[in-house]
Amino acid sequence: MKIIETDIEDVVIIEPKIYSDSRGYFFESFSENQFNKVVETKFVQDNESKSSFGVLRGLHFQNPPYAQSKLVRVIKGRVLDVAVDIRKASPTYGKHVAVELNEENKLQFFVPRGFAHGFVVLSEEVIFQYKCDNYYNPQAEGAILWNDPMLAIDWILSDDQITLSEKDKNSRCFDELESQFDYTVKQY
Repeated sequence: MKIIETDIEDVVIIEPKIYSDSRGYFFESFSENQFNKVVETKFVQDNESKSSFGVLRGLHFQNPPYAQSKLVRVIKGRVLDVAVDIRKASPTYGKHVAVELNEENKLQFFVPRGFAHGFVVLSEEVIFQYKCDNYYNPQAEGAILWNDPMLAIDWILSDDQITLSEKDKNSRCFDELESQFDYTVKQY
């Protein structure tokens, strides 16, 4: 696997080695030995979602002590995936990394604790998988408004193409965030 660093420390893109021939392809979607050479974490839960074109899920996070690092990938379809730094005193606080994940490139995106995460579906439908290093706790969940102008995220689609949950429509603006994440402490 190849590790691609991003403009934000600890957020990485993982490009697996793919073996293709006339029969199809094969690749290791996860190897704890290989992954832990880059990031030491133990995943405890796998999640999968299916969404249709224009669905935007995010920007979500879980507060400590239930914070989650995520390793995400697309099984079918195409998304723009986004991680926003919400670690207090981080030099990249409020900045984001965006990457297209799709069934062709098979890229994976590691989103550490201390980041809000979201994606928008760019294909007719998508099947999206998450590996998480902590269990979901509804009392710990938080969200930031997906289109907050302070974040300046280009979601590629126009606002009228985007479908949101009621929760995501009513998320707080970034400047209202009272982050519980500290930049000085490794979050994974």
